[in-house]
Amino acid sequence: MSLATAKRFFDTSGIEPTEGGFAVTLDGRQIKTQGGVPLILPQQGLAAAVAAEWDAQEKNIRPDTMPITGLCCTTLDTVTSARQSIIDQLVKYGEHDQLCYRTDEPEDLAIQQQAQWQPLLDWAAETLGVRLNVTVGILSVDQPGEALVNLRRAVEALDDFHLTALASITQAAGSLIVGLAVIGGRLDFQSAFDLSQLEETWQASKWGEDLEAAGRRAALLGEIHGAVRFLDLVRGEDRS
Repeated sequence: MSLATAKRFFDTSGIEPTEGGFAVTLDGRQIKTQGGVPLILPQQGLAAAVAAEWDAQEKNIRPDTMPITGLCCTTLDTVTSARQSIIDQLVKYGEHDQLCYRTDEPEDLAIQQQAQWQPLLDWAAETLGVRLNVTVGILSVDQPGEALVNLRRAVEALDDFHLTALASITQAAGSLIVGLAVIGGRLDFQSAFDLSQLEETWQASKWGEDLEAAGRRAALLGEIHGAVRFLDLVRGEDRS
């Protein structure tokens, strides 16, 4: 059954302790992901957040209003079985991280990039041993082998749930360094969004922003916020 077209088929949602963690239930019965994996989560708060998203559904089930459920299912259905492929994809982001590609004009944007992006690259160098090269323009710049090895090491150290959060943030922000900074507590969700959208925000300040661009940026902010809340729940630190 596709959740995108499903009507609400249950009265109540809940959680119950079970082997391996906490199961999410609908009308008292444990449910599975669309991939057929039992929806058993390691933290009670994470399971409770998933159950709350189900309980909030009205006549029709809307997956777009269930970000925590979606990320949990992604972890169990995809990340666990394709972990190495996901790690490889994330390291590719690091090879061409947007923070390494600067403009030389207009000057005020170049100044903002240096002031806001460079401290994050410095953090990566000092904390992770990842010292990345920076270039001006769109031509690709090669990154040091040692930096890429250390990037991979940092990503491989994460468990599947943290890896899911990192992949979601990295894809939305277009930067593995931004994603790792969120995981490492260096950035909150708003700062991650602001850094990743530096050029777009500059352009909007100069020429305004159309509705389509505003909608796209709002969706990206929502993705990053959802991934950070998921991360907090995985760590037992929900601050919503």
